[in-house]
Amino acid sequence: MGRGLLSLMLAAVTGAALLAAPASAAPPPPPTDVYRPVRGPAAPAEYRYLQKTLPGESIPRHAHDLAAAEARELPTVGGRWKSVGPTNIGGRIVSLALDPKRADTLYAAAASGGLWRSTDAGQTFHSVWPDSWTQAMGAVATAPDGTLYVGTGEPNPGGGSITYEGTGLYRSKDGGRSWQPLGLRDSGAISAITIDPANPRRIYVAAAGSLYNGGGDRGVYRTEDGGATWERILAGANEFTGATEIIKDGDRLYAVLWDHRRRPDLRTYGGVGSGVFRSDDDGATWQRLGGGLPAQGPDVGRIGLAVAGDRLYAIVNKASGPFEGFYASSDGGDNWTRTPDNAALTASQSSFGWWFGKVWIDPRNTEHAHVAGVALLTTKDGGGTWTADDTSIHVDHHAMVWDPRHPGRVYLGNDGGVYRSDSDGDGGWVKARHEPYTQLYSAAISPQDVTRISGGSQDNGSLRSWGGDGFNEYLGGDGEENLIDPTDVNKVIACYQYGNCFRSTDGGDTLTYFANGTTFKRRNWFTPVVHDPRDPKILYYGAEVLNRSTDGGETWHPISPDLTGGPGADPIYTNFGTITSIAPASDGRTVYVATDDGRVWVTKDLGATWTKLAEGRPWVTRVVVDPKNPDRVWTTHSAYRSGSPLPHVYGSTDGGAHWRNLSGNLPAAPVNDLVVARGGVLYIGTDQGVFASFTGGGHWMRLGRGMPAVPVDDIEYDAGHRRLVAATFGRGFYELTVS
Repeated sequence: MGRGLLSLMLAAVTGAALLAAPASAAPPPPPTDVYRPVRGPAAPAEYRYLQKTLPGESIPRHAHDLAAAEARELPTVGGRWKSVGPTNIGGRIVSLALDPKRADTLYAAAASGGLWRSTDAGQTFHSVWPDSWTQAMGAVATAPDGTLYVGTGEPNPGGGSITYEGTGLYRSKDGGRSWQPLGLRDSGAISAITIDPANPRRIYVAAAGSLYNGGGDRGVYRTEDGGATWERILAGANEFTGATEIIKDGDRLYAVLWDHRRRPDLRTYGGVGSGVFRSDDDGATWQRLGGGLPAQGPDVGRIGLAVAGDRLYAIVNKASGPFEGFYASSDGGDNWTRTPDNAALTASQSSFGWWFGKVWIDPRNTEHAHVAGVALLTTKDGGGTWTADDTSIHVDHHAMVWDPRHPGRVYLGNDGGVYRSDSDGDGGWVKARHEPYTQLYSAAISPQDVTRISGGSQDNGSLRSWGGDGFNEYLGGDGEENLIDPTDVNKVIACYQYGNCFRSTDGGDTLTYFANGTTFKRRNWFTPVVHDPRDPKILYYGAEVLNRSTDGGETWHPISPDLTGGPGADPIYTNFGTITSIAPASDGRTVYVATDDGRVWVTKDLGATWTKLAEGRPWVTRVVVDPKNPDRVWTTHSAYRSGSPLPHVYGSTDGGAHWRNLSGNLPAAPVNDLVVARGGVLYIGTDQGVFASFTGGGHWMRLGRGMPAVPVDDIEYDAGHRRLVAATFGRGFYELTVS
């Protein structure tokens, strides 16, 4: 959630919104119908979970890794992908670590963007992680001898996607130039790594486990031989109890366990296994700490813990998400005191405390601590009073580390990237200036100006390559659909979640809200908006009905009935049953529409009559019509599957009367987009990169070299310049020259 959207949330009851715009531009008028059925990181999590699964089924174990292996087996065709930014925006950082052997050297783990190193005190970052390996990160740590450890798989559920699981623990002895796997492949996500300062071969790992499948490598693990063998020294109460913290302080070990599970119809982020544990004998025995902490029970959610000698702090959230309490101990955890209630601290956790779960103690002053939340919370009196910072830095915080070489220097990781403070984290924050790991949902390009690229990003709004230094945010929130008029680069459209869309005639400097002019009962988290290929003044907007505008989005009218099967049964995700893709044909009459509940429709008379072409398919990510032939149409589909034969790509040459499976040799991964290029070449964007077919489908090859193994949510094709632009979820935009 971006800063503009935080203000939007606080003002939603009045319909007001604070939306990002250049300093020189007037802010857009307040929207009058802010539609937000699900809030916080739960919103994109619910959207993506339903999209990436078959109804009633969970995500299969190792689904992402197995599909990646299939993708690597395919032959590669084409040139080299080029990263085209953003480098100045950043993205979600989940863990930070300092190099003990090299001054001003910092490692940052990006949620779905790999591992990065800075050698200039957090100003610029460069990748030190293999592009061909999973880019999903959970934790990074350094040993006293400089050895680097990385745990893969993001431990924070939600965040704009399914939580991509990892492939275990890895080690580098040369600063990230080469890597060795150390096992725990079935850990799902690794939350924390602790190295014994007296013995670098003794390593402790907190394995959170798979969010979707029980069992596996979860709990607290220890190795005495540098990772050759592992022993689980703390197991959870049930098959969905994982570990989120492991801390060594002197002769004691502290651990945090957390029950968390995502089922097809429900998420449960707490339970009887959640709690704080201590061992006084290197993990041989453990006790669950009480003494004032919440009693064991089903409502105990995620807990954040910090330890400095006998001083301990713990932030506890309820299983349902909101803040429960902040606790302090001065005797090593035997006894705890709930600190006074504080409105800012409570608000910082919003309704999704499971997104944070972190406390950090100043190593020089145990009364001084910071707490992760939407805002960064700070206490200087052991939790008696608090201040909140949600203005000088990006919101949603996940990582912090103090630099022992520079007293007062602190590094912070949040959904906006990496920041540095030389004032103990009490302000004075400076953002990194080169960090190319933005999570993108969409892309928009212009045949008139190849330098213009825009797109929607997770928690960093709608971004554009013009109008400022580098990329800049011109609409806040989670950026979604972006469009650039193919005949006028100054006419743009940008949306944040749930179809809250704006239009502009000056490249986005000023924005006019238009979603209140559409007809809807439900709108998808990523609401589609498209230009008509014959006349860009004609626009289509999908809710549960299809809306059409003939004046560039100023006025709208519905041209269809409800094209879905109606609202879903899930009480959390109340806006299921929506249009996900729209494809107007070049004849000016034919429009194809697809939905999240697997339906495909066509009208050949601009909405006077509609024909259902398909139903019962997995979530339709795209419906695409041939620019030259209104009867040639394709659909692409999401969902990881357990050996299901259902296609990820269908094609039809008779307007959808008959369909052919075009999946062929594609990896078993969601297909997110398809474009038709010169000569009938098909390009598709998937969770495993971009693929091409020169035979009209069925036989696919990996497209291009040099793109990391990162999901591609959107691809855009510029026929005149023969270029393809891909929006990746973790590594920004990539561009490739195609034939």
